[in-house]
Amino acid sequence: MENFGFWSVVITNFLIVLYLALGGVTLSAALHLANGKWRFQIRSLACSLAVLFPIAFVLLLIILTAGESAFPWLAHAHDEGHHLPGWHNYTFLVARNIIGFLLVAGMYLLFIKWQYETTVDSSYAVQRRFRNLALMIPFVYFTYGTMVAWDFEMTMLPNWHSASYGAYHFQSNFHMFLGFFTIFLFILYRSGKLVKPFEGYIFNFMAQFMLAMTILWTYLYFTQYLIMWYGRLPFEMERYWDMMSNMSGLWWLFLALKFVIPFCTLAITPNRHNPPVIVMVAASIVLGTWIERYTWVSGSVDPQYYHTPMSSIADIVVTVVVFAVSWFAVKWSLTRYGLMRSS
Repeated sequence: MENFGFWSVVITNFLIVLYLALGGVTLSAALHLANGKWRFQIRSLACSLAVLFPIAFVLLLIILTAGESAFPWLAHAHDEGHHLPGWHNYTFLVARNIIGFLLVAGMYLLFIKWQYETTVDSSYAVQRRFRNLALMIPFVYFTYGTMVAWDFEMTMLPNWHSASYGAYHFQSNFHMFLGFFTIFLFILYRSGKLVKPFEGYIFNFMAQFMLAMTILWTYLYFTQYLIMWYGRLPFEMERYWDMMSNMSGLWWLFLALKFVIPFCTLAITPNRHNPPVIVMVAASIVLGTWIERYTWVSGSVDPQYYHTPMSSIADIVVTVVVFAVSWFAVKWSLTRYGLMRSS
C-alpha cells in the first residue's frame, strides 16, 4: 500500500481507456434512439474506439492481480475483529469484473457488427434487431458503469457508500468521452485524411452536447456532496473533508476544469460555433476527469500512501505507454476499416 499513488494512476488510466471504449458505442446507440440524423456522419468514427477494449482488459487484469497494492482494503481483510461487507470478497471482485467486462465488450462489439449490417441490408428484421440491441445499450452502460464505480472508487473505502455514486461516476466519464471525441474529430477533420469527411456543424452539436453534460455533471456532483452533507454522518463526510483539505488543489482544479471553464465558455453562443474554442473546452473536460478519477481513487487512503500525480517517473512512463499504445490502436482501427487514408 506504500505505493498506492502509482496504482491510483494505473487505475485512473484504466478507467479512462475503458470509458473511451464504452463511450463510442453508447453515443452511437443514444443518437440512434433519438433519431439524430447527424449520427450517420460520425457513428463509425465513434465505434472505432472500441479497439481500446483489449487494452482496457489488459489493464484490468494487471490491476486485479496486484492484490492489496491496488485494493488497500485487502491488507486488513483477515484481521481479527475487522469485518468487511460481502461485496469486498476478493474472489467475487475478480470474477464479476472479468465476466462483466467480457459480457459488455461482447455486446458492444455485436452492436458494431449489427450497425454495419443495417447499412447493407435494409430489411425490417435487420433494422429492428439492431434497434432492439440499441435499446439495451444504455441499460448495460448504466449497470456496468455502476459496478465499476463501486469497485474502483466508492468501495475503496470500506463501508462508505452512496446510492447516487454510480450515476455520478459513469455520467462524468461520458462527459469525458464527449470531450475526447470532440478533440478526436477535430484532429481528423484538420488532417484531411478522412475517407468520408463530416460537416463542420458537427462541432456545434458536440459543443451543445458537452454543455448539457456539464450542467448534468454539476448537478450530480452537488447531489453527491449534498447527500453526505445533509446526513452529517462523520464517517461519510470524513472522506470529503480529507480530499478537500489534503488534496485541495486537485479537488478544486477538477471542479474548475469540468464546470467553471466549460460552462462559462460554452454558455456564450459564438463560442459554440468556434471549433478551436470548443476543442479547448473539450481538453479541459478530459484533463479534469482524469484528475477527478485520481482524486477519488487515491483519496480513499491516508495521505502518506499517495502523492501528487505525475510527480514520479513511474507515473509518467505508465501513462505515456498506455495512451501511446491506445493512439496507435485507434489509428490502426481507422485505417483497417477504411475510415482514414493511410497517407
